[in-house]
Amino acid sequence: MSTIRKTVTFTKKQDEWIKSQITAGEFTNDSEYLRDLVRRDQAKNAKFSVLKAAITEGLESGISHKSLPDLMKDVEERMQIDGRL
Repeated sequence: MSTIRKTVTFTKKQDEWIKSQITAGEFTNDSEYLRDLVRRDQAKNAKFSVLKAAITEGLESGISHKSLPDLMKDVEERMQIDGRL
């Protein structure tokens, strides 16, 4: 994997925070800390994209004519199939 060098500017307080995380043994250097933040942000955005797609699918599916008990039964069946229930 290739790497790219970047220059980043922080406030003194932010720099002290990063250094405290390194001192606490959470990270070995500034780069490791920043890469961890980027990975977490990528994971969060991936989850958001999945949620957004599900919402869009739901909105585009139109109005259901099923009763609430029928909808709940469908949800329960799907949850049983995928092991969440």
